[in-house]
Amino acid sequence: MGKFIVLAALLLLPVLIFTIVRRTGRKHPAGHEHGPAHTHRHIGHKHGGMLSIDYFAYSSKIRGWNPAFKVVLSVLTIVLCIALDNVYVSAVVIVSMAYLVIAAGGLPPRDYLSVLTIPLTFILISILAIVVDFSAGPVGQWHVHIGFGYLYTTAPMLKKGVFLMLKILAAVSALQLMILTTPSSEIISVLRKARVPGILVDLMNLIYRFIFILMDVFARMKNAAESRLGYRDFKTSCYTFGSVASNLLILSLKKAGAYYDAMEARCYDGELLFLEEEKKADIKVVIPAAAFVLYLLLLWYLTRQAV
Repeated sequence: MGKFIVLAALLLLPVLIFTIVRRTGRKHPAGHEHGPAHTHRHIGHKHGGMLSIDYFAYSSKIRGWNPAFKVVLSVLTIVLCIALDNVYVSAVVIVSMAYLVIAAGGLPPRDYLSVLTIPLTFILISILAIVVDFSAGPVGQWHVHIGFGYLYTTAPMLKKGVFLMLKILAAVSALQLMILTTPSSEIISVLRKARVPGILVDLMNLIYRFIFILMDVFARMKNAAESRLGYRDFKTSCYTFGSVASNLLILSLKKAGAYYDAMEARCYDGELLFLEEEKKADIKVVIPAAAFVLYLLLLWYLTRQAV
């Protein structure tokens, strides 16, 4: 009974840590004060019906935190999730990262889950291939006859699949802390300071921006096709899809040329430079983050035999 009480207390400790962080995050640095009428709930910038991730980052209440600190915290948490390989650590990271983004960052839970849904789909498909296997005969604890064989699974396979899914979700949640609270320009600035080759950083920036440009173009073309009944049946839908795809390729090449011309007109010399805002690391945020990392290590140490 005592072990369960201690474990429950350990699982509740991150709530206390990040409650302190949330109160700190409410205090915006100089130049970031918001009036009483300002709210982060209405986010209307869309690309193809999807809200821009960058818009979430710019609207985050903890955007004023030092970007290098957020990148380091996210990467370190991902490394700990993979290295420790502990289901309790994974569960705590999932809850803690969601708490930081939603409660401290002010992102609506619906938007947070909508962003998480995309990787979650691929995770579930991958886990399904791990927990379900095929055999010619009825084996395993649970099996289903499908005519030419059996699909089966076992308790160890299900346990392995659930633990792996939690570990992947924890890593994705840590990554979402970075991308949903830190604009891409600040992440690129951190990569430059980390001495990442400039060509890689520039390619990341251009590819990232062009994804949303092409999504916007595709949405406009799709809406135009729908208004002309281009998706009224399967045959027409296939023809419309091919036409939209071919036109999208042509337009992407044209926009790439226009984008390069715009950079050349602004004295582009092979390196993309952006105005950077100096944000100092707040010790009131760094200390709870360090305590959280130490807590994950302590939780792993106390529960390593229980898994």
